[in-house]
Amino acid sequence: MTTQAGAAVATAAQQPPTPKTVKARRNWGDLLLRVVAGLVLLYLFLPIFVIILFSFNNPSGKFNYSWQGFTLNNWAHPFKYPPLTEALKLSLNVAAVSTAVALVLGTLVAIALVRQRWRGQGAVDTFLVLPLTAPEVVMGAALLTLFLDLGWAAGYTTILLSHIAFEVSFIAMTVRARVRGFDWTLEDASLDLGAGPARTFFKVTLPLIVPGIIAAAMLSFALSLDDFIITYFVSGSTVTYPLYVNAAVKAAVPPQINVLATAILLISLALLAIGTLYRRKRIDV
Repeated sequence: MTTQAGAAVATAAQQPPTPKTVKARRNWGDLLLRVVAGLVLLYLFLPIFVIILFSFNNPSGKFNYSWQGFTLNNWAHPFKYPPLTEALKLSLNVAAVSTAVALVLGTLVAIALVRQRWRGQGAVDTFLVLPLTAPEVVMGAALLTLFLDLGWAAGYTTILLSHIAFEVSFIAMTVRARVRGFDWTLEDASLDLGAGPARTFFKVTLPLIVPGIIAAAMLSFALSLDDFIITYFVSGSTVTYPLYVNAAVKAAVPPQINVLATAILLISLALLAIGTLYRRKRIDV
């Protein structure tokens, strides 16, 4: 009797689950996955929500840390503090110039790494990845040592060169991912039809890798605008936007800091939306 009962239990255990059971398990799994994803997104975006919210705060003191009341006065006077405005202008200037220079260098490096094969290419790949993996404290200290050995005074030039140094790696790796899928026979066809190397590059190669270049430029600009550690080492008396915010924490935190940060965020989202719509329009065409 016991043997028959055990055989019955074993037979029931071997039976595959019914479709209803499988669907129920899948629903629970999907629900759990959505809850976890929602919590992760909340964790990531909660600081951004706080920044936006406190841009409308009306603090009673120097520090914009506690909610005192809603006001639009901060947005009516976003450039109320000239030092903050000048720091933001400097950061935008450094980000724009360094991105433009690094974009040219990084794009050429990416094309060379994918298209050409030479001895020592592995070493170039390693050196290209080093700025991405090395701690920013180490890189900042190394750059400061280099500039001091060269006798250069810390300031705008050293900040600009430092940003170019780490932006080239990000741009090269991003553009390289795009170039790897490039059909090089298109260049051969262009050359066979009589176009020179320069015309082929600007009329065939460049237009096809533009999406990767734009993505690399946006990433590079954001990294430069946001950088604090490396800039802190090589800035000297020059104050960028991140350095100003860091110093303001000890003296005063006006709501205009949140206003400008929110404005930068909104502009970035607008550019991203425009790029997405443009890409979809090209795909539909």
